[in-house]
Amino acid sequence: MLESSQDNEEIIERIAALDIGKAELVCCVRIPGQGPGGRRRQEVSTYSTMTRSLLTMADRLRELGVTRVVMESTSDYWKPVFYLLEAAGVDAWLVNAKDVKHLPGRPKTDRLDAVWLCKVAERPGSLRCRCAGL
Repeated sequence: MLESSQDNEEIIERIAALDIGKAELVCCVRIPGQGPGGRRRQEVSTYSTMTRSLLTMADRLRELGVTRVVMESTSDYWKPVFYLLEAAGVDAWLVNAKDVKHLPGRPKTDRLDAVWLCKVAERPGSLRCRCAGL
């Protein structure tokens, strides 16, 4: 007979994931929903990779109370984004695209990719962080 488990699924409550390209990035933010249903709310936005737009994104992430931002290490495009977020006090995680791409269910568009990465990253232990300095 199956019994209810006392385990509570751990989720990072306020998280964002970025799919970074040369000229723009897609940012997916997932935060707790309002009310007893426990459903999560999600926002997907596209930003230019120019500094002013990145600062606007960092302000939005702070406004939503995001505690961690996860991004793939694609080419060198991640560097300005990572360092800007780090300077803004955001816990930025860089994950190896090679490791992430082999997970099942990975979508093919930038928007869906950002949402998928955010859903994976909100579960502690599902991704390994790589230090940007290496």
